[in-house]
Amino acid sequence: MSTSFTTWQGRFERLRANKLFETCVIAIIILSALLIGAKTYEETSRFEQVLLVFDMAVTAFFLVEILIRMAAERRLRDFFKKGWNVFDFLIVAASLVPLDDSEMVLLARLLRIFRVLRLVSMIPELRVLMVALFKSIPRMGYVALLMFIIFYIYGAIGSFLFHGVDEKLWGNIALAMLTLFQVATFESWATAVLYPTMEHYPYAWIYFLTFIFLNAFIFLNMMIGIVLDVMQKESVQIELESGQGEAAELHGLRADVSALREQLSRMEAMLERREG
Repeated sequence: MSTSFTTWQGRFERLRANKLFETCVIAIIILSALLIGAKTYEETSRFEQVLLVFDMAVTAFFLVEILIRMAAERRLRDFFKKGWNVFDFLIVAASLVPLDDSEMVLLARLLRIFRVLRLVSMIPELRVLMVALFKSIPRMGYVALLMFIIFYIYGAIGSFLFHGVDEKLWGNIALAMLTLFQVATFESWATAVLYPTMEHYPYAWIYFLTFIFLNAFIFLNMMIGIVLDVMQKESVQIELESGQGEAAELHGLRADVSALREQLSRMEAMLERREG
């Protein structure tokens, strides 16, 4: 590895770790998001050329930024070993689809929307949240399966009992489950579902309250508990990795100091021999 390459690699590495550079990247990402939002207003159609120039400038900045991060690695393959780097690379590559092609303009605009997701890769706290969310999905899937079973049972019961109240709400099990989903989200469920049903079945409130208790309180809290548990484990893991990194760095410094002491001892011994 040549000296010039090592020098430039060190410069790019320091630039990548610079807080001002990271802040600038985050600001450009936010500007890109505002730019995408501005294009949805008809009033900005007269500034279409200006917005196009801004979009090209943002795309060029992202391209340069990703190239700097790639050049900061000692080996190029080390860059692609990290999942977040691959994620950023794909988003930047997708942003290179030209907007001036009439056949690709819709796809290009849709792909540019995902540039906002780069905030997740730039901000460590958001990365922890995203990783915790993805790691929670398998455990949350079992809770969702249990919720579906409860929905199915209550949907079948509701279809059998309240079939004559309203065909649009309880005509079959599929409609009944959709109605129960409305109840679970508390979207006008009392006036649209509960009270009309209680006019024919006064004790129907037991059916609805037990369903709400199971879904809105127990299962929802189970979902939140799973996410919080995974987030806590991720935070502990990050602290351990940070501590190991600091320990490895300290060990390296101690090894360097020991090597310097050995060299000094040898030099002193050589000087003593010459004087003798």
